[in-house]
Amino acid sequence: MALPVRQQLIYWGIAAAVFLLILWQLGDVVLPFIVGGALAYFLDPVADRLERLGLSRLWATIIICLIAILTLVVALVVVIPLLVSQTVELVRQAPTIFDSVQTWLNERFPEAIGEGSSPLTDSVASIGQTIQARGDELLSLALNSAQGVVNVLVFVIVVPVVFFYMLKDWDRMVAAIDRLLPRDHAPVIRDLARQIDETLASFVRGQGTVCLILGIFYAVALMLMGLNFGVLVGFVAGLLTFIPYLGALIGGALAVGLALFQFWGDWLWILAFYAVFQVGQFVEGNILTPNLVGQSIGLHPVWLIFALSAFGAVFGLVGFLVAVPVAAMIGVLIRYAIARYREGLLYRGVAARATDEE
Repeated sequence: MALPVRQQLIYWGIAAAVFLLILWQLGDVVLPFIVGGALAYFLDPVADRLERLGLSRLWATIIICLIAILTLVVALVVVIPLLVSQTVELVRQAPTIFDSVQTWLNERFPEAIGEGSSPLTDSVASIGQTIQARGDELLSLALNSAQGVVNVLVFVIVVPVVFFYMLKDWDRMVAAIDRLLPRDHAPVIRDLARQIDETLASFVRGQGTVCLILGIFYAVALMLMGLNFGVLVGFVAGLLTFIPYLGALIGGALAVGLALFQFWGDWLWILAFYAVFQVGQFVEGNILTPNLVGQSIGLHPVWLIFALSAFGAVFGLVGFLVAVPVAAMIGVLIRYAIARYREGLLYRGVAARATDEE
């Protein structure tokens, strides 16, 4: 006989509390396992496709791992040092950029600014000085915080091992978990898990691929066009693309702002940088998102931002990593609860029960 609903809620509530407690107490320890598991989930369809081509699961996993290692090496040797150097240089040049903004304000709006200093000009000048004074400190703090959260050496060693074994045994783990489901609720749990997987597959795999493609496109295009800090701007724009329009908006504003400073008076070049992000938006909205993500992924941008903010504030870096899966899970469970509520008498009322009895 199935357990009463109230008792089921107690058990599921305890399970959720234990999960949150583990994140709270063992965040540093479970971080490599979360990252390794996320990578295995992300690349499981690739392994399945290689299996359909005739490879064994072991060889499919080995090939994927070799490609992943090669990609990581290229990132460590080329991309990451370039991003770091451009970030440091941007921090150093911040006072010069904001001094130019102040000069432009004085030249274009002398009546509004007035003679000498004013609150507006003082604020503009102080922004650049603050960025330069605090920029290196913030970068060092970020690096030190990351090292404090997780031992880098252990992280680098554990993540590939976890990734390899989880990817190799992914289908077996899923089958083992399915055998442990309570028989009375197995069909419902499988259906909810399928919906959660569809949402995560659309967002994590689909939107993640869109972010990667657009980030590479923006970075390469801006770099080839000669924009200072173009790779950094493209990386930021691609990273923020997971929130609709935000990546193109912030990236476009950064690119045009830097282009105004670097190419002042050459309006064709400035329009060209603006056009790069318009092309990116067109490709994203008409080609990438419909084919890789789909029309609906069940994660509203506002809900996603709230989940990232809340879990990041409470659980730190681990919270950021689990925010999207947990948000997808909560969204699916809420939709399921609403559907059950609309089928119940509390929503339909006494008249509906009388109709059913007839």
